[in-house]
Amino acid sequence: MKQLFSGLVATLLMATGTYAQTGSLDELAARQIQRRAVEAVIWGMPIVNYDLMLQEMLTKTPGRVNQVIYWGKPLDWKNQTLTPNPDTLYLMAFLNTKDVGPIAIEIPPAGPGGSLNANIVNAWQQPLEDAGLLGVDKGAGVKLLMLPPGYGGQVPTGFEPLQPNTFGSYVLFRSNMKSHGDADVANSITYGKQIKIYPISQASNPPATVFTDVKDILFDSTIRYDDSFFVNLDRAVQSEPWLTRDRAMIDQLRSIGIEKGKAFAPDAKMKQALADGIREAQALTAARYDAGLPLFFEGTHWTYPAHPDLLKAAADNFDDPTAYPVDWRGITYTYAYVGIKRLGAGQFYLINIKDRDGQSYDGAATYRLHVPPNVPVEQYWSLTAYDRDTHALIKNVDRASRASNNADVKKNADGSVDLYLGPKPPAGQEANWIPTDPARKFEMMFRLYGPKKELFDKAWKLPDVERVATTVGGATK
Repeated sequence: MKQLFSGLVATLLMATGTYAQTGSLDELAARQIQRRAVEAVIWGMPIVNYDLMLQEMLTKTPGRVNQVIYWGKPLDWKNQTLTPNPDTLYLMAFLNTKDVGPIAIEIPPAGPGGSLNANIVNAWQQPLEDAGLLGVDKGAGVKLLMLPPGYGGQVPTGFEPLQPNTFGSYVLFRSNMKSHGDADVANSITYGKQIKIYPISQASNPPATVFTDVKDILFDSTIRYDDSFFVNLDRAVQSEPWLTRDRAMIDQLRSIGIEKGKAFAPDAKMKQALADGIREAQALTAARYDAGLPLFFEGTHWTYPAHPDLLKAAADNFDDPTAYPVDWRGITYTYAYVGIKRLGAGQFYLINIKDRDGQSYDGAATYRLHVPPNVPVEQYWSLTAYDRDTHALIKNVDRASRASNNADVKKNADGSVDLYLGPKPPAGQEANWIPTDPARKFEMMFRLYGPKKELFDKAWKLPDVERVATTVGGATK
């Protein structure tokens, strides 16, 4: 690594005769490495995000690759993934075709016993397909086949092939619940366990899919803005093939010590440059996120869940030779995970990080959201609060959301609903209250499952969130 750093210095010496005017060679080299580290973080965010979840499964749970882990109850704060949904049952399967070849994914048909919303992505979280009730099969059930990179073999009759171009991939299954009642939760789990995953080489006698309940495990895949980020990134580079569109990053990563087939062993100077780079990348992505995504409802602070340029590129498999929104992709995967092929078919999301007055949300204050009647959904809607800094569920609170599939939520006479967020519930509003941590800022997401045309026509509009009180010492003012 010392030779690598010295070599960069020598290159700079040959490239410029005026380096002394702007800093020493070591300073110039460190600045270049820091800049390349910043770009590596932004470019590598989705695959590091993926690897963080994978490593949590491998190190914290009994779950393994090509099996299924699931949360056997609606999510609570112990699930520290990025902006998850507490109003459905989550099942996840991390797949890898490198050793076993093509992998079958069987989605059961929807019916009275249950239904799924499933999203399949590659290791870069590029959406490959949506399945389930509102996916490609429209609830009829489907057999998908995940193929290894460069696979040239036969695809068995009855299977729909998916080509991730990576060995690793994952599926996020959401088993829909009729309510939060114990019986409906149990039914959703039973239905979800009809999923089948197995190597196609064993299709004649497929082994039983292994399901592991991880509901009581602290599962933390929030982004680590420290030198471990580059350890995750190096592991991804070592284990996955280079995609053609990303080959320009090969030399960039080599200059910061990440190179396929070689150990990542940064020396002290490199570590400092990488540390500076990761901090700058954190500040940059956070500032751009805080500046706001494009508005969905004009005149409010409700935004699209990601920049439309990214949504279009992802839906098109990043095949447009004139567009590759890496910056927006990097920002998105600081606060979310998974990719959706047809956003707006199975589900849609609205993000809100500022109140009606344009102020960030204070966990010590109380806020109200008025949800107008006749929300345009076929399934359900929900509002969830997240920690503003980590983008995960707020720690140590007993619930994170209120949803239309929760029987406790009170409706007004006209069918509208008033929801409250704050450290303590307003009098008589416990059923419609989402708790916050008074010591921390928060943000929120409004989900619409099975969204209808009226949403996208803006015939129905969600108003801004208004601040109604500040809590001080247990009292409000």
